[in-house]
Order: sequence, then structure tokens, then C-alpha cells
Amino acid sequence: MELANGTAVKEFILLGFGIDQQKQSLLLAFLIMLYVLTLVENSTIITVVLIDGQLNQLPMYILLSNFSWLEMCYVTTSVPRLLFDLATQNQVISFHACFLQFYSLFSLGNTEFFFLSAMALDRYLAICHPLHYPNIMSPDFCYKLIAGCWMFGFLGYIVPVVLISKLSFCRDNIIDHFVCDPVPILSLACPPLGKGPLVWQISIQTLFLGNVFFVMFSYSTVVVTLMKSSNQDSCKKGFSTISMHLLVVTLFYGTVGAMYVIPSGKSHSNISKAITVFYAAVTPFLNPLIYCLRNDKVKEALGKLV
Repeated sequence: MELANGTAVKEFILLGFGIDQQKQSLLLAFLIMLYVLTLVENSTIITVVLIDGQLNQLPMYILLSNFSWLEMCYVTTSVPRLLFDLATQNQVISFHACFLQFYSLFSLGNTEFFFLSAMALDRYLAICHPLHYPNIMSPDFCYKLIAGCWMFGFLGYIVPVVLISKLSFCRDNIIDHFVCDPVPILSLACPPLGKGPLVWQISIQTLFLGNVFFVMFSYSTVVVTLMKSSNQDSCKKGFSTISMHLLVVTLFYGTVGAMYVIPSGKSHSNISKAITVFYAAVTPFLNPLIYCLRNDKVKEALGKLV
């Protein structure tokens, strides 16, 4: 936490988007609308699943309702702070608040990795092993799986966040982002950086790639099983369900993965900010629509609620 001149870093300045006042006002209005709709959509799914006696006993919908709660937490970690900065132009964030946001944002994102894997496991068991599915994927096991997603999601980044927070900072305390992202934070640190950046890279790449490979294996096995099925109605229904899941997986993994394949350069920070807005604010809005768009049971339960 020490600067080169011996003074402690007590706060950071989030540079934001670096756009003019008119564009900031438009962005503020857009993000407010997006945030409110995201909360309404996800809370509606949670309510529908909770009050419907059939849905709240089915593993897929138990996972879906908990995933909606995760999305509400995830979007609330970054968007309200961004709205506050855009509205007040007060872009100062304390050292501890910055690292709390850093840890919360990436831990919730990591939890989403595990939730997407859990939902892939559910579809794999339901389609590839339908006879064993009721015994394996019981509501009790489903809740244990959910607890595991939250636990492993928040354990993954404790060590790298602590190591990075212990670094000394010898440059201006201006973070070229609208959230406390590790890349611009590390650019402010003075050498030696120690093992913090390496542990961070290993953690995020291991967790990301591990979940991606598991999801790819699960859904590819499901696709092969459906193509071999002689029941056309069952096959069509199965493809309809997993196509929605695959779209959510592609949106989230694609945007997060893009953060680690973009070459560094002058435009890197702007592209990084755009990608962060998409996976931190836009995907939590789109996911409920995608899951419910072709889900007859959710639409039927929503109709009863209305």
C-alpha cells in the first residue's frame, strides 16, 4: 500500500470511460434502465419458481432460480458504483472498497462459471442417463451442488487478491477502468511484483479453462446422444433446451475469454471496458430472457402468476 515517497495509498481514482458529458448522460440512462430491468427479470424468475409447486421440485429450475439470484448479486457489484460515478463525477474509491469490489466481482463471476457447469451436468444426466437422473439429481443433491458452487466460487480468488493488495504502488493512483480490475491495478504497482500476478493468472486460467472444458464435454455428449435418439419429439425438445443453455454459455465465456486474447495496445483499455460492460451488465439482463424465451414451463407458471 506504500507509494515510492513513503505515503500510503488510501484511495484510487476510477478514470471511467473518458467520454463527454452528453455521452455520459446517455450511458447513465441506458445503464439505469438495464439495471432495473435486470433486477425485475431475475426476481420474477425467482418468484415464479418459488411459488410454483412443480417447478420448485425440479433440479433444472432450482438451479435456474439460484442462478437468477447470482445474476442479481453479480450486476449489483459493479453497476450501482458505475451509475454513481457517472451521475456525480466523483470517481474516487477507497483502497479497501476497491479491493472488496475486485474480490466480489471476480468471485461472483467464478461462481457463475461453476453454476454453468452445474447446469451442464444437470442436462447431461437428464438426457444421457435419464433412468438414473431422478436418483442422482435429487433436490437435496441439487442444493448441495449449489452450495458447492458458491463455496468454490469465493475460495478461488482469496490468495491472489490478498497478494495483489499487499503490493507497493509507485505510480499515480489512477485506474484506467470503471471497476477495480486487476490489469490496471497491477500496472500501478512498482517492482518487484512477487508472485501475485502469476498466482492471479494461474487461478483465473485454471478455473476458466477447467469449467469451459467440462461444459464443452457435457454438451457435446448431450448433442451426440440426442442425434442418436429415435424419438424425434424428445430430440427436438432436448435441442431446444440446450440451445438456450449454449447461448448463455457462449455469451459469458466468450466475453470473459476475450479479455485474455486481446493484444495489448492503445485501444486495449477501451475494448476491455466495452467487454466488461457486456459481461457485467448486459449478460445478466439477457440471460433471463434467453432461458425463458422458449421454456414452456416457465412461461406457463408466469402466466399463472400474472
